[in-house]
Amino acid sequence: MAPPYTPYWCAYVTGWGADKTRYQLAVGPAEQSALAERLAACPDQPVTVTYAC
Repeated sequence: MAPPYTPYWCAYVTGWGADKTRYQLAVGPAEQSALAERLAACPDQPVTVTYAC
């Protein structure tokens, strides 16, 4: 579920993407589309990934 506080969306969606990358989790077509749409609205939001061992 998405956070209700709209300004938090960028942090939420970049964290979601970082977690997917960190744990090498699959992203389905619908999820990829939704993430890309949200990330497009956050051009200056950094994404930091710390890989799991």
